[in-house]
Amino acid sequence: MNYVSTRGKAPDLAFDDVLLTGLARDGGLYVPDAWPTLSGADIKAMNGLSYAETAFRVIRPFVGDSINEGDLATIIDDTYAGFDHPDVAPLKTLAAGEHLMELFHGPTLAFKDYAMQFLGRMFDHVLAKRGERVTIVVATSGDTGPAALEACRGRDAIDIFNLYPDGRVSEVQRRQMTTVNESNVHNIAVRGTFDDCQNMVKAMFNDQPFRDRYRLSAVNSINWARVMAQIVYYFYGSARVTGGAHPVSFAVPTGNFGNVFAGYAAARIGLPIDKLIVGTNRNDILSRFFESGLMQTGTVHPTISPSMDIQISSNFERLLFELYGRDSTVVRAIMNTFKDTGDFAVGPKQMATARQLFVSARFDDDETKKTIRDVYEQSGELIDPHSAIGIAAGRACRGNTDIPLISLATAHPAKFPDAVEAACGVRPELPARLSDLFQRDERFTVLDNDLAAVQDFVSTALPGTA
Repeated sequence: MNYVSTRGKAPDLAFDDVLLTGLARDGGLYVPDAWPTLSGADIKAMNGLSYAETAFRVIRPFVGDSINEGDLATIIDDTYAGFDHPDVAPLKTLAAGEHLMELFHGPTLAFKDYAMQFLGRMFDHVLAKRGERVTIVVATSGDTGPAALEACRGRDAIDIFNLYPDGRVSEVQRRQMTTVNESNVHNIAVRGTFDDCQNMVKAMFNDQPFRDRYRLSAVNSINWARVMAQIVYYFYGSARVTGGAHPVSFAVPTGNFGNVFAGYAAARIGLPIDKLIVGTNRNDILSRFFESGLMQTGTVHPTISPSMDIQISSNFERLLFELYGRDSTVVRAIMNTFKDTGDFAVGPKQMATARQLFVSARFDDDETKKTIRDVYEQSGELIDPHSAIGIAAGRACRGNTDIPLISLATAHPAKFPDAVEAACGVRPELPARLSDLFQRDERFTVLDNDLAAVQDFVSTALPGTA
């Protein structure tokens, strides 16, 4: 299998090259040149498989000949062996036909671990075979950073620079990043928003001499391998609820559109999905789009669900590519307009196609707290603010109640203890392995929202480049 850029000006690449490249050299995002297909029989055969076995069957068609099956199976088995629940992604029933899939049983207590732990091992495998080294630059709104650092810490062939918005992540999220004490890990607190961090990462990739000099790579969801690994839990959840034989709807809290685009990819390769329900907070650019067909940026507002405090959803470009019949010329023009004006509109035909699968709703902080409280009172389950938004969106937009609903719980409630306690009166505790998190020493550098300052920091920090 080969991969193509959504903007059509970068070379087609095999999977291992896409893994290391991250962002395409034309500024676009890589997607498969054709979607593989899993038959109904293939999907039903996943019923009863372990998470790792499911992952192998879902991921294998996307990898092609880049990695042999034995190595791929070993990497996947190793990835999920360390998760702290035997089901890896367990499901709980909240009400009749309504389920919660817990995606926080990895090392950093967030759904990002499910792909990032896989990516770290894939990088190791490919780089070792090639005898190469890369520099990863990553932007985070709070969960990607800890997961990326945990996946890449101490790896011989990787240096990683993690950019997060200063003062705009939870204390637990910040400490999960800044207490990683490894020589190949560098934390940068940027005086700005997540969108500023994300734009800076893209700018470093688009600075071709800088990109080539330091062999930049990415583990944000701009890297196709991240999205690919997230497709797995849609199949796993469906198999657990219906045996993969009947449609399921998924409710997904999202800001950068990567998690829910993985659901779209699952549908494209054969999983029967009725609706993908997009939950947003006050920063509701995605919800506004699905209502109006207009994508328009605004001010980023701090909320109790900070990982979704985003106004530029990078992965949406992949959906645009599909909605416009994979016409990279159109996508390139739209993205150039978006860069220049901060908005773009999608045609009625494309919106009609999008609305066949996607529906969205927004919830402010008070509504989010109410959902946390309601879920706790009704089921005894503590949920974090992001998961609450997904649940609230699912309940608001579910439609046909005969179709099972799976809401994705994207973070452990203890990552946002103040918000959870304020909502329901119960303060969630961190797992024992993180009980000393607040006693660990922190290590980070605060920089202005200035590309040159960040690039100078990277240049100075890397061995032999000062």
